Amino acid sequence: MTDHEDPAPVSTDSAAAPPATAATAVPSDPRRPPRWLPRALVMAVAAVFAGILVWRAASMLGNVFTILVISWFLALAMEPMILWLGRRGVKRPLATGITMLGSLVVGIGVLALLGGLFVNQLVALVQSIPGYYADLRGFLDDRFEVTLPRTDELLTNAGDYVDDIAPGVIGVGTSIAGGLFTATAVLLVVYYMASAGPRFRASVCRYLAPDRQREVLRLWEVSQDKVAGFITSRIALAAISTAATWVFLAVLGIPYALPLATFTGLVSQFVPTVGTYIGGALPVLVALSVSPLRSLAVLAFIIAYQQVENLFLTPKVSQRSLALNPAVAFLSVIAFGAVFGPLGAFLSLPVVATVQAVASTYVRRHELVDSALLQDEQPGRTRAPEAELRPPVAPPSDPA
Repeated sequence: MTDHEDPAPVSTDSAAAPPATAATAVPSDPRRPPRWLPRALVMAVAAVFAGILVWRAASMLGNVFTILVISWFLALAMEPMILWLGRRGVKRPLATGITMLGSLVVGIGVLALLGGLFVNQLVALVQSIPGYYADLRGFLDDRFEVTLPRTDELLTNAGDYVDDIAPGVIGVGTSIAGGLFTATAVLLVVYYMASAGPRFRASVCRYLAPDRQREVLRLWEVSQDKVAGFITSRIALAAISTAATWVFLAVLGIPYALPLATFTGLVSQFVPTVGTYIGGALPVLVALSVSPLRSLAVLAFIIAYQQVENLFLTPKVSQRSLALNPAVAFLSVIAFGAVFGPLGAFLSLPVVATVQAVASTYVRRHELVDSALLQDEQPGRTRAPEAELRPPVAPPSDPA
């Protein structure tokens, strides 16, 4: 028995002894960095370089994003016309082509009208420059004894500045070529988006869960209604404004009545709040060259038509498309224009209307409290200085 009991303490001591590892054998040095630090530094450097590459790629692909945004909104605006043609038996690709071709014809016609006015005014201005320069030269010579070079001397010395002007001309030509490329790309993308229609939406929704698909399709439907309603109502109001302004200018005998009326109608509708006054400034100036009294008459007509449009026409035409507060609409145009440029200013109203519609769908609303601050003033009624906020009164329950 003694021979069998001797190994027990040895086995107990060996089991209790900790294993000889490097961590226990060699104590850690606090001056040495942790093992995860090199890997973290490498990952941080890689993340910085990846962020720089993504930022540069996004900045270089800014034109592509612009094309996608413009194409998407144009495709949404064309959808009602495409559906109208589709219900009459026209296939979707053909309906898309007819809608785009009709829109291009109308746009080219409007540009031709406005372009004729601008070209004529520019030619008249260029032809009058020598006379203005001669008058200025004589005025400075008589009053201040300052002698300016003659017109022929200016033309002789103009050749010395050709080398300085040439890069600017090349830059303008490059900008025009880039604009034509962007317009062509937009037309192609719009056609593919609009002609695909349901197939395009289905390809997007295949990557989403069923509940997310319903939300995306709901957002798509709201955006389509708001954008199409905005474009349709603006075109209708622009047509009415153009017709009324053209008739008034033609009666007064103002030159270029139709181009001026078209300019006023488009600017007054697609530049909110102050568009009527900006668009009416050009007819007033042209009428001023005819007669000061006619210029005042045109100014009075612009102001009167603005009131009639705000009180009667706009509520009837666009009350279902864009229910926006005027201050919110004006601030949204300024904000989007400052961030995204002219395109953002043009698309600000349908975007804000879409956001408002989506918010009204998904954001919970509560009952209003009973307060005099939430009620309009009535004649002969004085508001109490202290208005208590009482909790909302629950509606009476129906009797069983």
